[in-house]
Amino acid sequence: MEEQDESRLFEERREKLRALRAAGLAYPNDFRRKDLASDLHQRYGAKSKEELEKEKPRAVIAGRMMLKRVMGKITFATVQDVSGRMQIYVSNDSTGEEQHEAFKHWDLGDIVGVEGTVFRTNKGELTVNARGVRLLTKAIRPLPEKFHGLTDQEKRYRQRYVDLAVNPSIRKVFETRARVVQTIRETLTADGYLEVETPMMQPIPGGAVARPFKTHHNALDMELYLRVAPELYLKRLVVGGLERVFEINRNFRNEGISTRHNPEFTMLEWYCAYEDWQYMMSLTERLVRAAAGASTVLYQGKTLDFGKPFARLALPDAIRRQGIEGDLRERAFLSKQLKKLHVEHAERQGWGALQLMLFEALAEKHLIEPTFVTDFPAEVSPLARRRDADPELTDRFELFVDAKEIANGFSELNDPEDQAARFREQMQKKAAGDQEAMHYDADYIRALEYGMPPAAGAGLGVDRLFMLLTDSPSIRDVILFPQMRPEG
Repeated sequence: MEEQDESRLFEERREKLRALRAAGLAYPNDFRRKDLASDLHQRYGAKSKEELEKEKPRAVIAGRMMLKRVMGKITFATVQDVSGRMQIYVSNDSTGEEQHEAFKHWDLGDIVGVEGTVFRTNKGELTVNARGVRLLTKAIRPLPEKFHGLTDQEKRYRQRYVDLAVNPSIRKVFETRARVVQTIRETLTADGYLEVETPMMQPIPGGAVARPFKTHHNALDMELYLRVAPELYLKRLVVGGLERVFEINRNFRNEGISTRHNPEFTMLEWYCAYEDWQYMMSLTERLVRAAAGASTVLYQGKTLDFGKPFARLALPDAIRRQGIEGDLRERAFLSKQLKKLHVEHAERQGWGALQLMLFEALAEKHLIEPTFVTDFPAEVSPLARRRDADPELTDRFELFVDAKEIANGFSELNDPEDQAARFREQMQKKAAGDQEAMHYDADYIRALEYGMPPAAGAGLGVDRLFMLLTDSPSIRDVILFPQMRPEG
C-alpha cells in the first residue's frame, strides 16, 4: 500500500472514530461472545441446508472483519477469531436497514460482534445470518492489502501484532510452540522432575561462556546482570536436595544477532542427581523425539530422520572426517590448520580451545542428521566433570541437527576444588580480554563444599528446536517479539 494512500485511509478512519465518539458508541465493552468459529464449523459442518433451516441454531460470535462484499441490500463478510474464520450475512431484512447501512461503512480490520442463526448458503458455505451486529473496536490503521497480507519480513518481526492478524500460518507456529513446550514439561514431570524458577537478575553471571547484559539496582546500589544461564542456581538446588529439577527459562546474552542468535532466547535446563552424561544423552533424545511428534521432519527442503537412534560422534573423529590427519592435541599442528582457514586465535588458547575452533570451522556444517558430538576438551568445558580415563577430556555432549547446536549436556563437576581452579582459569582469560569468560562465583563454590551428589545436567535451545519443527529459516520466525534496531 502506498504511503500516501495509507495516510488518506488513516485520516478517513479517524473521522469515522470521531463520529462514533460524538454518538457515544466508541469502544464498548458489554458484548459477550459465546461461540468460536471452529466450534460452529465442528458442530454444524456436517448438517445439510435443510437441517439447519429447521433447527435455526443460535450463534454469538466476535472477531476481526477480514473480508466484506457489499451487494445492495445484502452484505457478506468474514469474521476471524482465535480459532479461525466464519462468514456472516447482513441484510436489510435480518438486521434492519439502518443497522445494515451502518455496517456497510465499517472497515476491514474492525472488530465486530454478531448475533444470529447458523445457515448454509446456496453455495454451501456455513454462515451466520446476523440478527444484530455491533462495532466493538474501530481499527484506525488499515490492514495490509487483503490478497497479499504482510510480506515485508522486517515489518513482520517489528509489527508482530499485524503479522498474527493477517497471516494464519504464523499463528499456527506459535500455537505449535505452546503445545510442544507443554509436551516437554509433561515428559519431565512424569519422570519425577520438579519445575522451578531461578533469578533472572544475578550479582554474578554464570552457567555459560557468554557476555552478559549489565544493569544497576538503585535501592541496593549494586551492579546486577541479566542471567546468561540458570545452571549454577539449579545446581544449588540439587545441593539442597531437590534431586530432579528443570526450568524453562529466558536467557540474555550480549552477542550478535543472526538467523540463529537473538540476545533474548528460551532454554530448557534440567538436572538429575545420581545420573551421568549417558543418561542425559538418552533423555535429550527422548525429549527431542517427543517434541517432534513424528519420525521425520522436513526442514528447508531436507528430510531429517528423528525416528532412528541419534548418531554419536567423537569431536576429533568429526574433524578427521574432513581429511585432517595429525595429532589433534598438538597445539602447533592445530594452529597451522586454523591459519590455513584464516581463523584467528590467541597464544593464550590451549589445544582444547583450538581443537574446538577447528571443529566449528570444518566439521560442524556437515552434521545434518541428529548427531551427538562427544569428547569435548576440559579447557572449553569449565563446568563439566573430567573423564576418569582421560582428565583432559570431559563427560560432555552437544546435539547437532542441520548444523545447529540444539543441546548441550554433561556429567556435572561436583569437586569444589577443581571447580574453583577452573573459575580462576576463566578469570585469567577475562583479565586477558575475553569478555565471554566466566566470573568467579564464591557462593557457588561454597554450595559445592556442602556436597553436591553425583549428577548430570543438560540444556536444550527451545527456539532452535522450533526452527526445525516449524520449518523456519530464522530464529526470529519463532520468537514473537525478536530484538530489532530502532525504526529509522
